[in-house]
Amino acid sequence: MSRSELVSRMFDVIIEAVRADYFQIVAFDHRQRPFFQQLKGNKPGVEEGERSGLVNKALSMKEPVIARANHGRDVLVVCYPFISQGKLYGYAYLEKRKSEPRFTEQEIDILSSALPVVKLLSQESTPPGEIGLRSEKKDLEFLGISQSFKLIRELIEKVKNVDSPVLITGESGTGKELIARIIHHSGRRHQGQFVAVNCSAIPDNLLESELFGYARGSFTGALRDKPGLVEEAHRGTFFLDEIGDLSLPLQAKLLRVLQEKEIRRLGENRGRRVDVRFISATNKNLEQEVAAGRFRQDLYFRLKIIAIEIPPLRQRPEDILVLINHFLDCYCQEMNRERTFFSPEALELLLKYDWPGNVRELQNEIQRCLVLAGDKRVIEEEVLSPAIRNAREKPLRNSWDYSQAKAEFEKKFLGEALKHFNYHRARTAAAIGLTRQGLFRLLKKYGLDRMKN
Repeated sequence: MSRSELVSRMFDVIIEAVRADYFQIVAFDHRQRPFFQQLKGNKPGVEEGERSGLVNKALSMKEPVIARANHGRDVLVVCYPFISQGKLYGYAYLEKRKSEPRFTEQEIDILSSALPVVKLLSQESTPPGEIGLRSEKKDLEFLGISQSFKLIRELIEKVKNVDSPVLITGESGTGKELIARIIHHSGRRHQGQFVAVNCSAIPDNLLESELFGYARGSFTGALRDKPGLVEEAHRGTFFLDEIGDLSLPLQAKLLRVLQEKEIRRLGENRGRRVDVRFISATNKNLEQEVAAGRFRQDLYFRLKIIAIEIPPLRQRPEDILVLINHFLDCYCQEMNRERTFFSPEALELLLKYDWPGNVRELQNEIQRCLVLAGDKRVIEEEVLSPAIRNAREKPLRNSWDYSQAKAEFEKKFLGEALKHFNYHRARTAAAIGLTRQGLFRLLKKYGLDRMKN
């Protein structure tokens, strides 16, 4: 049976089971845009504007919506979103116009049986070869609103399509390799490989053969020819992390590769041409390393044709809230749980803390808090690490407005709470510990009073 026959037969079974007068099913592609639609039955009895509103409500709530349409007179509508692990794959829209129409729980369950096929359609919409690329790119987000963040983004745009070496500096955990990957994947070399090596993680006596490869018989145990990592990055990007830990002999050989655009495997007499874009990174001050004789000055200038310096997180505190929300979104989706928030008191401590481990430490702290908070929707300060709780006595930085952070928290939390309780304001107020008047006042303050059932 072909895919189209399978889909058509499935629709026929569902329509017969739910006795709908009008049936529409829509599947989303991998970018969550409609790409497939099939219709059954008569023309829709609900005007397009009202129909779209009901569909959008179901998709935003990620829950089925059943409503009386046409001002509640003559059409019963159900919009059923197809969701798996928090991701939308499409929706079904049905209408019944018979006398005293209704949808039973059994009919809703029948609709859910279409999810596997809709999910299959969505997955098959991915262009060939793009699955691996998307999985490689999914974490390539350098987020922020600070001026230094904007300057880095501008530099990335300027350097992504040139072959000049780039030197990225910054403290541990600031995202140096992330910047290197963004440059590679957003530039003209994105179809080539991104090969990364940590110069401090491999013993010096092994690093040379790893970088440049070796010929069979060049040393004991060399039973076959082996290309090096630089060769693997041909027509792509080679990333040298912790370049400041590279030994002086290997620095000389790397300089030769940069100058002559060729490598020589251990045990070979001939050179091999390579087309590689070099990006390096370090948390050391290379100028001091050069002055101390631990780093070659000529290599330093060769690597530093384009320099990108990533400030530590404590110097760009306005980015902290952006990163907190991003990691909360990511990990809540990954854990298949409802969106969680920090209490205002916990949020204040997160903004006060200096983050010596930078973005990596912040990311780990968010993940840890979500695990320890269990099913709670709000993470209280008691869940935070002791070092962060000890930041209580520190003043908030002048460059960050805490009232703005608190307002963003309140607005997002209220919006999520309304969705969770199906926009029932009295139930929402009781659940979150506010009076109805207090809730109405906050909804009006943040422009949420226009959200309707």
